[in-house]
Amino acid sequence: MSDTAARSGTDSGTDPVEWDGSDLAGQGGEGAAGLAPKERFERRVAAWKAAGRVLWRPGYQLTLRERLAWLNEGAGDVCDLDGRVDMYGDGLVETLEERVAELLGTEAAVFFPTGTMAQQVALRCWAGRTGNPTVALHALSHPEVHERQAFSQVSGLRPVRLTDEPRMPTAEEVRDFPEPFGALLLELPLRDAGFVLPTWEELTEVVEAARERDAVVHIDGARLWECAPHFGRPLEEIAGLADSVYVSFYKSLGGFGGAAVAGPRTLVDEAKTWRHRYGGMIIQQFPTVLSALIGLERELPRLPEYVAHARVVAGALREGFTEAGVPWVRVHPEEPHAHQFQVWLPYDPDVLGDAALRQVEETGTGLFAQGWNRGGPGLAYTEVTVAAPGLEWTAEDVRAAARAFVGMLPDRKTS
Repeated sequence: MSDTAARSGTDSGTDPVEWDGSDLAGQGGEGAAGLAPKERFERRVAAWKAAGRVLWRPGYQLTLRERLAWLNEGAGDVCDLDGRVDMYGDGLVETLEERVAELLGTEAAVFFPTGTMAQQVALRCWAGRTGNPTVALHALSHPEVHERQAFSQVSGLRPVRLTDEPRMPTAEEVRDFPEPFGALLLELPLRDAGFVLPTWEELTEVVEAARERDAVVHIDGARLWECAPHFGRPLEEIAGLADSVYVSFYKSLGGFGGAAVAGPRTLVDEAKTWRHRYGGMIIQQFPTVLSALIGLERELPRLPEYVAHARVVAGALREGFTEAGVPWVRVHPEEPHAHQFQVWLPYDPDVLGDAALRQVEETGTGLFAQGWNRGGPGLAYTEVTVAAPGLEWTAEDVRAAARAFVGMLPDRKTS
């Protein structure tokens, strides 16, 4: 199974490029071709974990002992450890919900174990209120690409696609769509298009166009936490454009999982009822909730720094590949909108994956933590994340690593 195929039909609790494991098929130097997909994946994880210099260290690469130590070390900073554990959504869960509502400037918020469940519940609540189960969204939005048609198969919603262009929908596309819809879903940033965001003016115009059609606006904000630098607006002002907002606690914040929907209190109260019906009323969730609170305390304030340095890294990667004589390279967006972006190179994905693994195994330096996806004949792309470890890299460090990566590639590109 190719990496591209693996990207479809996965749960929102899984980042498919990180977790699928098939991206190392046929890659990885000596002995890799005979490995099973899980073994290939684990080889890359082991190499990345042992590396001395990387741009990002995914939490899933840590051992159980390390993750538990991280939780234990940070928990005392975010709650009273002598308090009782949560039960069926009270206590610590309510503390997290109140914190999210405060950050996003909404009346209330409700915690969910997964983002897939959270968005289905929010949008089916809106469908009941508007009388229209149709949800307008981008063809590359997460529910369309990664959730096994959950909207239609589970929740009775009917998704319709505004556009399949690798950019955010425009106000004209919203205004001129040829059939009614009850809700507009906007993914900010749009991950599968390259973590792209509209300008603030474009975003407000899209929201106004939806209002003109009497549609509610729901923000798929799995990575909303990192959008403030691009818009130059605080989180509560961004969230205030919408009727409801979904946020994730692991994609940008490093938590174990979990999500929340924030909005009017009446919507949140109804969502809690549907959370129970969907099987989300779990007796105790304190490990996940604690990790979310730690992420809000520690990672949220650092995200603007990550975004700023991602722009440095992106420019240096482009320069390093050009200096090394790569005939064509694309960093998308040219100036990243978030702390994640895409890199495109004119090679087969297996060739690039092999070079990426060789570089981290042989030099202890890792540029590309994710797999490479086919973007066309002899063309592939990957996602780059810049977080705390990446802040230690200078632009010259990045350029040198890019040149070294090219040195791992064959002389002639494959097709």
